[in-house]
Amino acid sequence: MQPNEHHDTTVRVRYAETDQMGVVYHANYFVWFEVGRVELMRALGIEYKRMEIEDDCHIVVVDVRCRYHVSARYDEVLRVRTRIAESRNLAAGETLHVICGSNGKPKLLPEKYRLILGTSPVSSPLGSNP
Repeated sequence: MQPNEHHDTTVRVRYAETDQMGVVYHANYFVWFEVGRVELMRALGIEYKRMEIEDDCHIVVVDVRCRYHVSARYDEVLRVRTRIAESRNLAAGETLHVICGSNGKPKLLPEKYRLILGTSPVSSPLGSNP
């Protein structure tokens, strides 16, 4: 899988994820965005747990948005399409993440991950020194 390609995974809407009308509660979309992100990373050959343990890199959400286009409902099977670019379908989502060490302080993403993800280094995350 190339860095700019999308990765699809599916989720079935569970009863617990809906309101009394059978419509998905809005916060559940963020859980599905996380599922998509982790599965995309796995498809790219990155094991998030190993990234945390071996490289002390934790992906911390610092901003998240969702624009709802159509209501999802109980028992529907949804496709979660994820890529490192914008994509719109049932819901368009965006998350902004900062790499942090286990001490919670921002740090640069190691080059081996930048090469896989197709990103370039920044001089200092969030204006702090690495």
